[in-house]
Amino acid sequence: MESIWVTETSIRRRAPLSGDLQTEAVVIGAGMAGVLTAYYLQQAGIKTVVVEADRIGSGQTKNTTAKITFQHGLLYDRLIHTLGSRGAFAYYAANEDAIEAYEHLIREEGIDCDFVRCPACLYSQKEEAVLKWEVQAASSIGMAAVFEKESELPFPVAGVMKVDKQARFDPLKFLSAISEKVTVYERTKVLKVEEDQVLTDHGCVTARHVVFACHYPFINMPGYYFARMHQERSYVVALEGAERIEGMYLGIDRDGLSFRRQGETLLLGGGSHRTGRNEKGGQYAWLRDKAETFYPGSQVIRQWSAQDCMTLDGIPYIGRFSARKPDWYVATGFGKWGMTSSMVAAQILTALITEQRCPVAGVFSPQRRLTGEAVKELGIQSVYAVKGLMKHFLPAKQGRIVPNCPHMGCRLQWNPEEETYDCPCHGSRFDENGHLLDGPAQNNCRRR
Repeated sequence: MESIWVTETSIRRRAPLSGDLQTEAVVIGAGMAGVLTAYYLQQAGIKTVVVEADRIGSGQTKNTTAKITFQHGLLYDRLIHTLGSRGAFAYYAANEDAIEAYEHLIREEGIDCDFVRCPACLYSQKEEAVLKWEVQAASSIGMAAVFEKESELPFPVAGVMKVDKQARFDPLKFLSAISEKVTVYERTKVLKVEEDQVLTDHGCVTARHVVFACHYPFINMPGYYFARMHQERSYVVALEGAERIEGMYLGIDRDGLSFRRQGETLLLGGGSHRTGRNEKGGQYAWLRDKAETFYPGSQVIRQWSAQDCMTLDGIPYIGRFSARKPDWYVATGFGKWGMTSSMVAAQILTALITEQRCPVAGVFSPQRRLTGEAVKELGIQSVYAVKGLMKHFLPAKQGRIVPNCPHMGCRLQWNPEEETYDCPCHGSRFDENGHLLDGPAQNNCRRR
């Protein structure tokens, strides 16, 4: 089922590319990150076009819960230990600036997108000490975080970490308005990128600067992003008749839930799992049970899922695609925080392309040094990849398709909750007939 954003907003259709063209910059992908990057490049005087395989906002942007916040889970204590206080502050400052940039842009362009400032809260029903420790870490780098014992949630909590002046909005209303300021070619699939040429099924775009803002880079080398990320799915139900809450809440416990209001509707999320690892399903039923328990008499009016790219160290890859490709750029690995990270990406990439000073760029650089935790995570991802590739050689159940991912050959797994074939290695997804739904794969599955 489609998200509430899709049912409430219809973005104007754009024509496909109609032949070869030359420009200064080309952005691949018309989601939030791609369109914002194109907007700021245009504002900086860089002639830019966007090419999109489907429709504007048709990828992950339409499935977000649309929280704009610098509070990204239990993060800052870990960042201080791995990056030092200066690095942790740079991450915080970049995301705080992103919230301000959204508000400024919405006001400047007169965009009606339900933008509301509100608190963001981490909560636990079990762990008081962990939250207090995170509050202390966040406060040490200047964040106005507080620990509280009370919440708006319909159950008792051990504690809450609260930060004020975060935000929520309707992402497609915003994207619909801001995309009118840039040139977008829809239904234009990129087939290959060679140096300064982006070859599509409707012509070739030649540009000095090439930006990959297509959720997950489909080019394996250079960059090797397939070895440095995995994807996760999470699930949401939209409730009518639930109690109103003002803050946005994220549980840090194992089965923690996400709560966030949109008008009179409550978005209840959870059930996250690695893409390709959901043999039993049941996430929507679990969320419906929680909704009935916490909000008796409420009604589920929508349900949908999202997919997120997870990096080795939990920090997005934003910057030059590879040292070998100085005029290629990438924005990926946003984790569960795509809306805030999209603005961070647009600001950093615009600064790099226009050769402006950008103090926070090093923290997000795809060429940054791996931390000890990231090295361990790389080993875990390698195990998943090896298992998926080895299953490629085992007999598969008979069906309509050959269940091997066309990206790198990993054996696909059936997801009963979404009725899709999902890749446990890199997160590509296909419908029951093998048609591509999510990359990095670029082709449909081979049929039997």
